Amino acid sequence: MEPMIKWDAYSVPTPSFVVEEKLLRKNLEILKRVRKESGAKILLAQKAFSMFHFYPLISEYLDGTTASGIYEARLGKEQFGKETHVFSPAYRQEELLELLPICDHILFNSLSQWKRYKEVALASGKSFGLRVNPECSTQEGHAIYDPCAPGSRLGILAEDLAGEELTGIDGLHFHTLCEQNVDDLITTLQAFEEKFAQYLPKMKWVNFGGGHHITRADYKVDTLIEVIKTFKNKYQVEVYLEPGEAIALNAGYLVASVLDITQNHGVTNAILDTSATCHMPDVLEMPYRPHIINSGKPGEKAYTYQLGGPTCLAGDIIGSYSFDHELQIGDRLIFCDMAIYSMVKTNTFNGMPLASILAVDAHNHWQVVRQFGYEDFKMRLS
Repeated sequence: MEPMIKWDAYSVPTPSFVVEEKLLRKNLEILKRVRKESGAKILLAQKAFSMFHFYPLISEYLDGTTASGIYEARLGKEQFGKETHVFSPAYRQEELLELLPICDHILFNSLSQWKRYKEVALASGKSFGLRVNPECSTQEGHAIYDPCAPGSRLGILAEDLAGEELTGIDGLHFHTLCEQNVDDLITTLQAFEEKFAQYLPKMKWVNFGGGHHITRADYKVDTLIEVIKTFKNKYQVEVYLEPGEAIALNAGYLVASVLDITQNHGVTNAILDTSATCHMPDVLEMPYRPHIINSGKPGEKAYTYQLGGPTCLAGDIIGSYSFDHELQIGDRLIFCDMAIYSMVKTNTFNGMPLASILAVDAHNHWQVVRQFGYEDFKMRLS
């Protein structure tokens, strides 16, 4: 079923990310139910969605934010409030000293980092945890997102934790999932318990990480609730989830304009003012093919186009799509599910302007939250 757009795509500037309050709230209501019925705490993983314009709304539903570094931690603390958590594969000393006053939970990726900073960490009175590696890969086809692959730099192995003195450690954290259902969480939990259950009697909390696609239509929410309740009752610990995509899944769009139409050996190219390289890099990195409203697969509809951006990179190709009508210069194309891992990854390669950020309120009125210009490009250079 095609999304029902109730705002005028031809009235917004392009390129622009457009995020709808009603769609965010729909996701948040599902997460609210999980929190209420399971007793888990849920955090916004800002690495996937950091549109702080909506933090007041999200904070009505969630327990706080989790960060991957100092700037995300500051953003969560300043704009969201509530609990602030952080994890990094390694901290610089000056970074950790800046994180200690603003974070409630700080997660270490190795015993060497924990031992190096233990004294100053414990003096802060905050809560500390270790990221562990259950060595249980559930990824299919996306090795770049598998933190349990052999040789991974993420998480402490059970064999390396054996015999270690863990005074001062309040919790364990694992993060192994990426856009997955609860079945993979169950598989991971079994491996986690087999390797690390012996440490749980002394722990206050366990963080199940992110990658839980809880708000996806086929996600088994009831099963997730029961899994969390069972784990909490068994080990008497607080359970945290830190989804990112689930908060803003299918809640936003990227609106682009057609700039030109060209031909090359039977291929019809539509050049847009939106770049895969600059505005949706996950299309190339993941890779994946975002849906465009009223489009089809190549050859499915009457007119097929290869859509590309305006940069000099030959591979700045979004993909091939078909339409019922010929595209015209000035036409607007609406890419779906563009709130997550989009704004947080944009860049200004070729001096490309960043896409504007727009919000649509509960009454379907849009407003420009942020527009970018030359200074945003220049300030990143020297």
